[in-house]
Amino acid sequence: MRSTALALAALIAAGPALAQPSPGPQPLPPAPPIVAPQDVAYPGVMTVDVDATDLERRIFRVRQTIPVTGQGPMTVLFPKWVPGGHSPRNPIYNIAGLTFRADGQVIPWKRDPVEVFAFHLSPPAGAKVIEVEFQHVTPTAGDQGRVLITPEMLNAQFVSLAMYPAGYYMRRIPVDASIRLPAGWGYGTAMETASEAGGLVKFKRTDFDTFTDSPLFAGKYFKRYDLDASGKSPVRLNIVADRPELLEATPEQIEKHRELVRQADKLFGARHFDQYDFLLALTERMGGIGLEHHRSSENGTVPDYFTNWNKHAPARNLLPHEYAHSWDGKYRRGADVWQATLNEPMRNSLLWVYEGQDQYWGFVLGARSGLVTKQQTLDALAMTAATYSEGRPGRQWRSVEDTTNDPIIAGRRPIPWTTWQRSEDYYSEGQLVWLEADTLIREKSGGKRSLDDFARAFFGMNDGEWKQPLTYTFEEVVETLNKVQPYDWAKFLDEKLRQVSPEPPLAGLERGGYRLVYTDKPTDYWKDNESNRKIVDLTYSGGLVLNREARITGVLWDSPAFKAGLTVGDQILAVNGIAYDADRFKEAITAAKGGAPISLIVKDGDHFRTVALDWKGGLRYPRLERIEGTPDRLSAIYAPRK
Repeated sequence: MRSTALALAALIAAGPALAQPSPGPQPLPPAPPIVAPQDVAYPGVMTVDVDATDLERRIFRVRQTIPVTGQGPMTVLFPKWVPGGHSPRNPIYNIAGLTFRADGQVIPWKRDPVEVFAFHLSPPAGAKVIEVEFQHVTPTAGDQGRVLITPEMLNAQFVSLAMYPAGYYMRRIPVDASIRLPAGWGYGTAMETASEAGGLVKFKRTDFDTFTDSPLFAGKYFKRYDLDASGKSPVRLNIVADRPELLEATPEQIEKHRELVRQADKLFGARHFDQYDFLLALTERMGGIGLEHHRSSENGTVPDYFTNWNKHAPARNLLPHEYAHSWDGKYRRGADVWQATLNEPMRNSLLWVYEGQDQYWGFVLGARSGLVTKQQTLDALAMTAATYSEGRPGRQWRSVEDTTNDPIIAGRRPIPWTTWQRSEDYYSEGQLVWLEADTLIREKSGGKRSLDDFARAFFGMNDGEWKQPLTYTFEEVVETLNKVQPYDWAKFLDEKLRQVSPEPPLAGLERGGYRLVYTDKPTDYWKDNESNRKIVDLTYSGGLVLNREARITGVLWDSPAFKAGLTVGDQILAVNGIAYDADRFKEAITAAKGGAPISLIVKDGDHFRTVALDWKGGLRYPRLERIEGTPDRLSAIYAPRK
């Protein structure tokens, strides 16, 4: 018995030395790398033929040919990154029926297990061309994504309607393209037409880079206006609409769009396009959009943009913003955002120039052209100032520069706490930073120089050049600013944009001669914005935003609404015991000043609860107030150039 116990003890003692642990999982070798793009001419011409006539099922049908450049395996790429979207969001999930053939023989393909936008295949020996066929099955309802096709119009985005061979810069791959449209439809695109017959539009040969950057709007109800037919480089406004009467613009309205072109010329002093096409959809059936391209822009807005002109000032900042991108973002773009192909990673660190300064110029050009009045522009600026004064507590922990990663991180999906998480604030907080820069230059130069001088120096060189974009770095931005007005611009931009900066960015507003105030009456611009967005905005009146169904779409972090437990998705059913009505809710907010909290009955899914909204500040709406005795620099900024 004793010997057995001793033996067992010895075995236990020896156990760790005798029983070696089995090795854990080990990583598999990485997938073979995809051939890197080279800046060499592609030895052949691709063809891309798109059939856009299946309106009922909303399907684009694509056939294309890709010349084979050598023996052995090859890789074909579907574009991954959408430049104006600043993210890898090209909807490959809507590609179906993909087939490759050579000489009538189907070629098996395999998707890359890592780079899922890449397809590997082995053409048979001697094959000269592979034929590609697939369908882009576009959304049939809004909850599937942006609607691209309706019975009255369509938006062909060629970036999602073609593939290309790996191994070459996109600008070195020539393309012959065509699209078949429904009979009788008009169309607009920056690509040049070679021929048109029976709905089949053939385009002049171009390169794959230009092709993917040249979308098309087409419609049953279509109208084109020449905005500049002087011969220098044509600028056209191409409009599609849900109904024919929506196309009818007054001469005065079109003249304001022509003035936009003239004011941009005065600002930048050069053009970087051989032609420019505004593509404008007036629709509630096709999805809205604002997407820049070098020689065109995709713009979707309210159907009665022209016919109810006085109600849609907020919608009229869209075209100035996208047009300015031809200079800021397309011809000149951050060095780390430029890509040889749309399957190379994009880095967004300088979007506070690309989008932030463009947001600034969009408002400036909108005012200078008369598309929006100076007062409307000031009212819009008040809304932006309020957002970054009170409406973005997330500024306490996160820098503007870090939000340039948001398109990649969030993919522009809805998020639960925008005010705390932040979301692409490089646009509008960037606008306020550039306003501060402009007013600083004006102040320090005694009014002799302004950010206009930066625009001309930075974006306006090489008049007429457009085929090769010109990239820049942070240091080049600083250098150009210093040439306009000596100052420690590196420190200024670093502190405002690269570092966490909790201080409200209102210095430019005040140096411009105005202060942010709140009143109990909204501006007309605020009311029009609410109407256009179909919301009730009580951000500064308790901390929440509701849609027309009284469902909460936004809650200000740490506001009374937040402290009451209200969240996005909740629906307010009753206010102080009476069925919800927007005006009744506002009356209750006014009545609660100095009194008891507002009682709300709230529905959250299948749950109901009573909530006490403890807000005693009444209705508060932002507006700008003139600071007497100071230079009115904002009026100078928004005044048209002669």
